[in-house]
Amino acid sequence: MNDIDPEAFAQLARDVRILKDIEAIKRLRYAYFRSMDTAEFDEFRELLTPEFSAHYVGSSYEFFASNRDEFVEMISQSFSTQMAATHQGHHPEIDIIDETNAKGRWYLQDVVYKYHTNELIYGTAIYSDRYERRADGWKIAYSEYFRVVEVVEFPPRPPKLVGHYLAQHGTKVPA
Repeated sequence: MNDIDPEAFAQLARDVRILKDIEAIKRLRYAYFRSMDTAEFDEFRELLTPEFSAHYVGSSYEFFASNRDEFVEMISQSFSTQMAATHQGHHPEIDIIDETNAKGRWYLQDVVYKYHTNELIYGTAIYSDRYERRADGWKIAYSEYFRVVEVVEFPPRPPKLVGHYLAQHGTKVPA
């Protein structure tokens, strides 16, 4: 019973810590997509460091945010009652750099319908993130993506949505 190798035990403890950190970062990114699509912007804000910054590149846009407040404002204005959206992050590749820093890549698949422009947008992107462990857990410190596929259609009539969560919970915008 007393034949436990202290070095092997220490390595096992480090491996468990890394696995727990990876799982926490997965939950963080999942919460990001969920809180964005459900307009839970107070929760969304808390997933990001105050110094958060972002750079997103699509086929017809390039967006920069230099801090959390700017980014949350842009997202909250976009995810309005005039939009239906779903964002799913898949295939996480997360590396723990040290006790307080990590990086990750995610494959995004999204579908967005904008009522005011009758745009149906869907496609994929690759997110690259940096994460920092803070006193209250892992947070996203930086995020960027580039589109792999982006399709924009203008259907002859709006899609028949039988469920539309943002209609009741998104940011109210003037008609």
